[in-house]
Amino acid sequence: MQEIIVYDLNQTLYKKSSKDEFFKFICYKKGYKLVHLFQIGLLMVIGKLRIMSKTYFKENFYDYLNKIPPEQVRKYAEQFWNVEFPEHFREDMVADIIEKDKAGIKVYLVTGGFEVYTKYLEKLLPLKVVGTVTKYENEDYKIIGKTCNDEEKLRRLDAEINGDYKILEAYSDDDEEILYKAEKGYLLKDGELKSVQDS
Repeated sequence: MQEIIVYDLNQTLYKKSSKDEFFKFICYKKGYKLVHLFQIGLLMVIGKLRIMSKTYFKENFYDYLNKIPPEQVRKYAEQFWNVEFPEHFREDMVADIIEKDKAGIKVYLVTGGFEVYTKYLEKLLPLKVVGTVTKYENEDYKIIGKTCNDEEKLRRLDAEINGDYKILEAYSDDDEEILYKAEKGYLLKDGELKSVQDS
């Protein structure tokens, strides 16, 4: 039985939202016009109101990546994460990931962010990134299956791991199912970790 630790990325291991910050980074790199920024801002408000599905929202939010081939997005991701890491990551969590890896416990970073820009984190930390999978066709990014959120995180872990596994610990800023599947699930609220098993 494989023992694993699971971390969420945004607002958890990474103190900010990579979706928003990577968008700003691409806007800076590409010099996007104000009208495009307004459209994306409106989409973010609609997404927060949960008027549309997470998959539909993310496909449309990430329209700013259209016409940027995956190889170029990965280059931007390398620049972006090298600016953000380690300053904007939780120091205690980074230390814990390194410690768990040394103890032979596999760490998974399971995120709704597109793998095309989150996978680079595997070069900075000893972990495996499982994110939203996309295909690039006709200069557009389309989500394969569903966005890696909520119960989809567990389904993706099942598909990723060969054989039986046990989640020793899970960390997230969302009160999601994966926290309750772990022996110890920790919800991050207002900068403090609270055990969901104790509540």
